[in-house]
Amino acid sequence: QVQLVESGGGLVKTGGSLRLFCVVDGHSFRTYTVGWFRQAPGKEREFVAAIRSNGNTLYRDSVKGRFTISRDVAKNTVYLQMNSLKPEDTAVYYCAADRSLILSTTTLASAYDYWGQGTQVTVSS
Repeated sequence: QVQLVESGGGLVKTGGSLRLFCVVDGHSFRTYTVGWFRQAPGKEREFVAAIRSNGNTLYRDSVKGRFTISRDVAKNTVYLQMNSLKPEDTAVYYCAADRSLILSTTTLASAYDYWGQGTQVTVSS
């Protein structure tokens, strides 16, 4: 069983920055694809960014150039650095992990087996 714990959310003004943390408690951290998803009230959960086991990264178009996903293998931690935040980035952010994703499913929430509890990000205008 793999457990994921997110932290780092909070309230920030438009244009501000936050750094989210996802600690993956499980063996063979390097073999997992870890993704960040978000869900705003009344909306479906959407893909934000992912880092695959080989270190390659993917982003949704609306966060490219503003968000950066990275990992520290020694700490079993994945980071999501969020800069130039906008009110539309407001959501609960979740990290998710899976060991058997193919590239084409990396952006699909349904493809991930393990999820964290979420952390709230609120961007005020």
